[in-house]
Amino acid sequence: MTDRIPWTGRRGPLVAEAAVLGVLVVLDLVFAARAVPGQGELTTVAIEFAPGAGPVVAVLAVLRRRFPDHVAGLATAVSGLSLLGSAIAAALAVAGTRLPPQPGAAETLAIALLVGASCHRLSPRAATVQVVLGGCAATLAPILRYGTGSPAALYAAGAAVVWGGALAGGLVLRDADVRHRVDVLELRSAERLKLARELHDLVAHQITGIVVRVQAAHRVAERTGGDTATFAELETAGATALSAMRRLVGALRTGDEDLFVPPADLATAVDRAVPDDDRIHLDVSPDLGELAVAPEVVTTAHRLLTESLTNVRRHAPDAAEVRVLVHHEPPGKVRVEVINDGAARPARRGGYGLLGMAERVAAVGGTVHAGPEDGRRWRVVARLPLRPD
Repeated sequence: MTDRIPWTGRRGPLVAEAAVLGVLVVLDLVFAARAVPGQGELTTVAIEFAPGAGPVVAVLAVLRRRFPDHVAGLATAVSGLSLLGSAIAAALAVAGTRLPPQPGAAETLAIALLVGASCHRLSPRAATVQVVLGGCAATLAPILRYGTGSPAALYAAGAAVVWGGALAGGLVLRDADVRHRVDVLELRSAERLKLARELHDLVAHQITGIVVRVQAAHRVAERTGGDTATFAELETAGATALSAMRRLVGALRTGDEDLFVPPADLATAVDRAVPDDDRIHLDVSPDLGELAVAPEVVTTAHRLLTESLTNVRRHAPDAAEVRVLVHHEPPGKVRVEVINDGAARPARRGGYGLLGMAERVAAVGGTVHAGPEDGRRWRVVARLPLRPD
């Protein structure tokens, strides 16, 4: 039979913290109920403030797990409430009234938890501010509330120990995160180098062999008077592929992530994707360069055009005409269309080009359709939002 609470997961520490804080809140309330009633309304409010703030700060401390991006605000709120209670007690002491001793254990633990979280998650400067603020709130509370002559002032020593333990624990977790990130980076670097070696030794070697054979066939065709145009195209394509492979291997060896620089706007995306080819007829809206298009949509349009035109070269080498249309369709849409007259369908099924294209378009909230048309034509049309929802 398995445990219902995964103590080594996220829920276990949360339940443990909530249980401990709940017990401490109850103990604080018991001590507050046994305290001697104060004289005057202000004194009564001050006596009830600390135990009343205990549940509030306990909830705020637990919430740091639910809202890790708001640790600084939660820590400031908890320390601020503690300092406010100490300030009220100090004001009463000046007026001649001392509060009855109360441990304030829930308040101290809440401050410690948020100090540790601040050391773990925040930037060094922000963490330093919260550590100092929490240390002042935790250690000064017993002294300001009960006076240096009261035995309850010794609670400050226990609060300082708890605060120091939280500080050390937060720094240990921070160091563990740094070490983990370093290990991940080293692992990624090792994987990149392994992949680079495999690409260089296997794929690049095979491409080089193909290019050499095509060059030899090209020379033979030149001597025998055969058709050399096809061999020239194959030689150029092979050399381009080999150059791209070498760039990829170099990027993997150096850890360079900028293999692709996204176009700045839609007009630039079209210009970069559509090659200078007499067969390609380009039709774009005149306001294409002025449209306010989200960067992810610009990149998607560029990838869509690149993939479509690559498919034309691969599956429709005999196409006499290729039409590329990129039109603005108010309100808030852009239509990207590629039509060729060289093939009714891809040469083979099971590839990932069309699937990847559909996934990319769907990710930005668009639609895409690819299929045959009358006249042995193949049409790819996509409608993309200028701004994804």
